[in-house]
Amino acid sequence: MTDKTLELIANFSPQLINIPVNKCELEEVIDTLINLMFPICNCPEDLHVQEGLKTAADKLHANITTLHNRQSADEKTEAFFALYPSLQERLYKDAACYLQYDPAAKSLEEVVITYPGFYALCAHRIAHALYQLGLPLISRLFSEYAHAKVGIDIHPAARIGKNFFMDHGTGIVIGETAEIGDNVKIYQGVTLGALYVEKKLSDMKRHPTVEDNVVIYANATILGGDTVIGHDSVIGGGSWLTQSVIPYSLVYNSVDVKIRTVRNFDEPNNFVI
Repeated sequence: MTDKTLELIANFSPQLINIPVNKCELEEVIDTLINLMFPICNCPEDLHVQEGLKTAADKLHANITTLHNRQSADEKTEAFFALYPSLQERLYKDAACYLQYDPAAKSLEEVVITYPGFYALCAHRIAHALYQLGLPLISRLFSEYAHAKVGIDIHPAARIGKNFFMDHGTGIVIGETAEIGDNVKIYQGVTLGALYVEKKLSDMKRHPTVEDNVVIYANATILGGDTVIGHDSVIGGGSWLTQSVIPYSLVYNSVDVKIRTVRNFDEPNNFVI
């Protein structure tokens, strides 16, 4: 290493940011909360579920205490763990939905331990519960941790109904004020976003509403807080929507696909790079 490099290192001054919570500790908490909901094990007596949940609760409580006073942290932690069994019950039903509708799914265990969409949904339901308890920073940290792991970006404030199925999942984006009904299926690359971004819109509904029993195929983009996708509609792949559609709509792009044989084509130039 040169003297100049050492000099540059010595003169570097970091810009300190006061982070009120322990990010690494909270990432452990979200994984613990999900793993203990669905313990895949042949020996349940060895799981020590209560001990694991107590450790997670202690860490969550400690981080909430850095943001609020001790009494508030007690109340919020207690309120969250009162909801925890109902979150588990809801997610078991969501997992059963994946198994029912995806022909590639062979078991509930496969859904729970391998499906990125299901992991993202688990993280979202937990994060959303914390968001509703007035913990936006912790809930956002949970959602972004899931985003980094599986490539699915769901804001913790988004409202998602029962039996939500994300097939493949990669690249799905669901914005803060999006509302999704029951029995909705969406595929990879779908965006439920805002028409445009301005800070003054922070308190307004910016993202679409998707009603019950809607299917949205890959890479469809649906934008705007006033946009409502009526129940039992099908949105075709690659569609671009900025206006509402009535129930039972079929939305698709008209694509002129040409198919020709390559047998009589001239040989194209082949470049070697």
